[in-house]
Parts: sequence; structure tokens; C-alpha cells
Amino acid sequence: MFLGIEIGGTKLQLGVGHGDGSDFVAFERLDVEIARGGQGIRDQIRKVGLELVAKHRIERAAYGFGGPIFGSRGIVQTSHQVPGWDQFPLSEWTEQELGVPTKLGNDCDVAALAEACFGAGRNSRSVFYVTVGTGIGGGLVFDRKIHGTDRPASAEIGHLRPGLHSMSYSQTIEAQAAGPGIAIATRIRLESIQKAGESTRDFRDFRERCGGDFQKLTTKAIGEAAMAGNQLARDQYVSATNVLGWGIAQLITLVAPEVVVVGGGVSLVGEEIFFAPLRSAVRQFVFPPLQDSYRLVPAELGESVVVHGALALAKGA
Repeated sequence: MFLGIEIGGTKLQLGVGHGDGSDFVAFERLDVEIARGGQGIRDQIRKVGLELVAKHRIERAAYGFGGPIFGSRGIVQTSHQVPGWDQFPLSEWTEQELGVPTKLGNDCDVAALAEACFGAGRNSRSVFYVTVGTGIGGGLVFDRKIHGTDRPASAEIGHLRPGLHSMSYSQTIEAQAAGPGIAIATRIRLESIQKAGESTRDFRDFRERCGGDFQKLTTKAIGEAAMAGNQLARDQYVSATNVLGWGIAQLITLVAPEVVVVGGGVSLVGEEIFFAPLRSAVRQFVFPPLQDSYRLVPAELGESVVVHGALALAKGA
């Protein structure tokens, strides 16, 4: 039996299972108290983890950590959401506290492993996974092995800079195509329409959704508007998927994966609004000989994908 642990910016999830994609034997979800920092999360892991290890005779454990890591050394580089993780030896700490051998993976990398082994990429040798939510992350898996575990970072598609005009490290795919980027671009567009004194049906729809304060407009509300037929909202998704599609096309051109799996909250608006324009953009930008060489599909494993991937990492899938 194995223990998989997901450490995110807002949630901590621990699952016990066989590491083969089957149902969890036990599962715990806890909220992260950011004010308590990394130490607070470690206190939670120690308490719940010891109980799970004792009850289920855990052989090995593994993490999906939400931030950059040195995976082969078991060390967290840092967390961009929660303080108290800089250069922390998480594998060593876990082995001392829980008494089981422990591996460390990045959350997006182990999610990629789960989708490659048990989800939308199963039965394929090479899988590239992209998650599009508050940020954009990527993971690359060959023959059920995560690529780049001995490197400081790998397959970070969200941090590509689209075009030679993107001179700043902040001018990234993530800044334009993740949830906050879509929201910011939509607010700017609406404020421009308001300043010009225009008032279209789509504009009025957005104004009603946010009570007249465009700064309160969320990505979720924009997605709901798009699904309800708001063309302005749909245009924003086309702009975002065009940028993301450019990035995915570069990855396909370089490493030629058989399957591209896309998950995350932004993708949940579905085929017509998200996946169809994304596929069109990828096809436009990819190296022509590779245009029919890959499948681009939605992720299948949902909110527990990172824990499934951590279990697979612990097992040695």
C-alpha cells in the first residue's frame, strides 16, 4: 500500500491506494492555513500521515508539490503561495517523521504521470499534460516516466514568452491564457467600451453579472457568460486559446508527443468554447508534418489527479 500527498496553495490531500489508478482505500482533504506557512502544513502531514501509515501499513510515500522542486534530491525549491518552503528537504523530513521511503514530484508532473498511466493518455508512450487554471503548468511523460526529474524545472509551458516582443519574464503564456489573464483582458475590454460610450447586449450582460463593477468580474463569470452565448466572452477565450495553442504547438514541434491532455478549471467551459479554438490554434502553429500526429483531449481524473500521480510515483509506475 502507498501514500500519495498533494500540497497546494489552498488544499492538502492525502490518499492511500495501490498506485494503479483504482479507488482510494483512504482519503483525507484538509484546508491550508497560509498564515501558518510550511510548518503548519508539515504539522498536518505529520498528524494525519502517521495515522494513515499505522493503519494501512504504508510501504512508500510520494508528493505532488505545488511549486518548483529538485525532485531527484527530494528538496523543495520554494512555494509561490505559502512561505516556509525555501530549500526544504521534504523527502528526508517525511522519512524521519513518517518512517517510510519518500519521493518528491512537482504537482503538475505527477498529474501528467496519472493521466499517462490511468487517464486520457493511457496506452500512449508519450504524453504532454497541461493544466490551465489560476496558472498554467505542464508535465511530460515518456513510457510512464516523468521527464526532467533531475532538472530544476521541465515542460513549463506557462512560462514560455510568445513572440520576440515579450522581453520581460512576466510576459508569458500564463499571463495571457490562465484564468486571471482572461479576467484582466476582459475587464480592460469592457472598460474601453464603457469609456467609448457604447452599450451592446454583451456589455450589458457583463455589467449585470458584476453589479456594474468590472473589477469584481471573475473568470468563472466570464466562462458562464461564454456558455450562455455572450460573444464578447467567447472572443476572450479565442484570444487566450490562441496564445496557449501557440505554446502547445511549440512543444509538439520539439518533442512530438502522441497525446496532449489538457485539464484545469479554465478548460471546464468545454468543447465549443475552449477545446475547439485551442485545437484550431495548435494546428495553425504546429510544424506541418506533425499536424495529424497527435491527439488533444480533455483530462479525465478530476480533482484527485495529483494524488493518483503521487501514488504512481511512490509505486514506481
